[in-house]
Amino acid sequence: MSDRDGAGVRVRGIYATALTRLLRGDHEIVQASEPIRGRFDADLPTRPAAVAVETTYDRQGVGVSGRAERVASIAAELRGVGVDAFAWDDPAPEGAISDAAVTDTRGGGAVLDLGDAEGYLPFDRADGYVETGDAVRVQVAAGEPPWSDRAPECTTRVEVGNGLARLVRGASGGGASVDLASLLPTDPREGWAVRWDERADDADLDALGAALADLDERAERLDEALSDEVGAPRRLTDGRATAWVWFGRESRFALDEHRRAVAATMPGHHRTKAHASAASAAVDFAEAVCEPGGEFPFAAVTRQFGPREGDTVALEHGKPDGRLLVLGRGEVTDYDPEGGITVEREMTPGGRYDALGVERRAGDVAITKLKEGRWWYATVYRGADGERRGTYVNVCTPVELFPDAARYVDLHVDVVKHADGTVERVDDDELDEAVAAGQVTEALAERARRVATAVERALR
Repeated sequence: MSDRDGAGVRVRGIYATALTRLLRGDHEIVQASEPIRGRFDADLPTRPAAVAVETTYDRQGVGVSGRAERVASIAAELRGVGVDAFAWDDPAPEGAISDAAVTDTRGGGAVLDLGDAEGYLPFDRADGYVETGDAVRVQVAAGEPPWSDRAPECTTRVEVGNGLARLVRGASGGGASVDLASLLPTDPREGWAVRWDERADDADLDALGAALADLDERAERLDEALSDEVGAPRRLTDGRATAWVWFGRESRFALDEHRRAVAATMPGHHRTKAHASAASAAVDFAEAVCEPGGEFPFAAVTRQFGPREGDTVALEHGKPDGRLLVLGRGEVTDYDPEGGITVEREMTPGGRYDALGVERRAGDVAITKLKEGRWWYATVYRGADGERRGTYVNVCTPVELFPDAARYVDLHVDVVKHADGTVERVDDDELDEAVAAGQVTEALAERARRVATAVERALR
């Protein structure tokens, strides 16, 4: 799908260069930053954006927000970057307006039942006093990826925007220079006030007029949708469709190749930038002073930012449906500069170990060996007396070792070795179900099956 004759796509964050190259063949890139314009040596216009592609706060992927048909197209394109990329639609998309019920208050805000999702309304973003049992009309101001443990942030203020300007419902005038406002042929819709973004300074009057006309049309539709009184929890408008794309390790290296085509790019550029926020400046410096070459410098990155011996690391166990489960946290007891760590966790008694079928006892420890880029990792469970109680091998997307976490997406199928030496492969049916549900591609599932077969043979 091409949008060459319509509003374009705005790209921001650590993946911007790679995604600009990837998308600009079929989509017009607009509102580009100065570095992006320089790298592409192209006239990338400052026009309204139909879709925004922005890096998530944890740098693990991107959010794609905007017109529904284009969000679906772009999310599908980004999912195709690498075999370990995933995409999920957001049930509470940016800009969606709902009548919500306040179910609880905590942490300086109200927990909301939006009807088909949960939201959070900070008290300083509410118009008036809010307490449990109230009904309130809210708009999703900032979405959250499915792997986050936070609810989307809401506000009682209603607005629409396109990157160049915003219209705010019920606000007073202002927010634009007198000269700029006087040159436009129309005023914003009655009952709405315009707020111009700083990017508007780079746009011509035709683009500004188009931006305001687009917002007026959307504001008119909202006025019609919001004419009723606040009612039971329900969605009133869908706002901008939102999808979330998570990039796995192989996908990050595939994005390196896109970036390398237009700019000096060190091995593991995106993998390192995702590693820690402080690593971004180091990457920029390295690429500015030398022509990068070689392989991803795991040892250099982890020596500087971790994880190292003595650090605490969480096992962040992603699921193909977008959820993130933390299996536990443990101490790094061994560090291999060639790409691996060993993590030891003390287990709490009670229940049984999945698939192994043995009881969890007081004094049990789990010893997990993780290697950067490997499609599996093994955990050995031992009793307080050192007796091996079983081994569990998790098949997953390539492991990435970050300063405070090992991250991957679980691919369901696993292999276990019982204390008596019996080897068993489990959960192939769950992988098949994930493929049928569209959560895992057939190519990724086949890779998982091959890995499980190899592990099973090695353990026998």
